Amino acid sequence: MDVTMDFVIYHDGKNWCLTNDRLTLSGPTIASLDAELIRIMREDGTVKTGERKKVRMLFDNSTLPPVIRQYAQHYFNRVLEIEG
Repeated sequence: MDVTMDFVIYHDGKNWCLTNDRLTLSGPTIASLDAELIRIMREDGTVKTGERKKVRMLFDNSTLPPVIRQYAQHYFNRVLEIEG
């Protein structure tokens, strides 16, 4: 299964945020962010019935305090599989 979309994920101090050149989303929890992304991808036809797509989320390490960055090179990367 190929990666359908790549996003940058970060926390703005209040919400978790996803962004790429096509879409920007935010939500107070990872679960709410995932649910909104799934809803949008199903509604716009990116994921059709019976399909499975992968979405890769790469954490923006520049949002971490500088003293922590050297210890958290892969702080929060994730892959979400979405079924249509």
